[in-house]
Amino acid sequence: MSTAGRALNGRCEIYYDAFGDPANPTLLLVNGLGSQCINYPDEWCEMFAAHGLQVVRYDNRDMGLSSKFDDAPVDDQGAAYRVADMVADGIAVLDALGVEKAHVMGLSMGGMIVQNMAILYPQRLLTLTSVMSSTGEPEYRKSTRRAAELLTAPSATTREGVVQESIEGLREWGSPEFADEARWRAAAEKAYDRSFSPDGTARQYMAIMASGSWADQLPNVTAPTLVIHGDKDTLIDQIGGRRTAELIPGARFELIEGMGHDYPPQLWRRWTDLVVGHIQSCS
Repeated sequence: MSTAGRALNGRCEIYYDAFGDPANPTLLLVNGLGSQCINYPDEWCEMFAAHGLQVVRYDNRDMGLSSKFDDAPVDDQGAAYRVADMVADGIAVLDALGVEKAHVMGLSMGGMIVQNMAILYPQRLLTLTSVMSSTGEPEYRKSTRRAAELLTAPSATTREGVVQESIEGLREWGSPEFADEARWRAAAEKAYDRSFSPDGTARQYMAIMASGSWADQLPNVTAPTLVIHGDKDTLIDQIGGRRTAELIPGARFELIEGMGHDYPPQLWRRWTDLVVGHIQSCS
């Protein structure tokens, strides 16, 4: 069971769900590019909550049930906002819940957001986990040609087209051993029916590009850090994760064999154990 709520960052409204006892330490889950909070399925959130955590997932701005920026002006780099604004959205969620400090985990673009959260709001973090992500440095954001083409291609406009587009992407960057097109289809249909925002995805992408690199600030991160990456990731090569761990003092790097740029249920147990072990080791 989860409890839904909304947080405000200025006029930006952020939708969130909370699982578990609010008296427990909080684990804030941050999504990747173009993905909604339901990409962290209920069952996985409950696995984390079973370890004595309040688990909070939320829709980034321009996605899901959070505010859209369709009419927002853009700057000289074509961006309506930056990664720092998305960081502030996550902090607003913590504020709405009355959480002073939290454990945070972000995937892909979410990893970029939580890294910047550790830079901009160090007093709000108990631990940091960055997964399948990078540092904003172009040379450490390596993709296969096919993955890059699929990521930047114009979005389909029909429900079936969007579903097929998602399946095609996961064929390229998903975890090969755990490929399951029926599961991919069900997840894509659920996401489409909840909210379809291709322009929001494009604006999030521009926010990443306009934010540049924050590598020179990562050596100042004080939050105990775990970096996770898959060895089959073709969208953001593992060099992105290794570079992140190299720059953050004391960071631990964990490579998950067989994992691509997704999170199949077969890997949830190992992943949960890694993150919970990290949290417990820092308590």
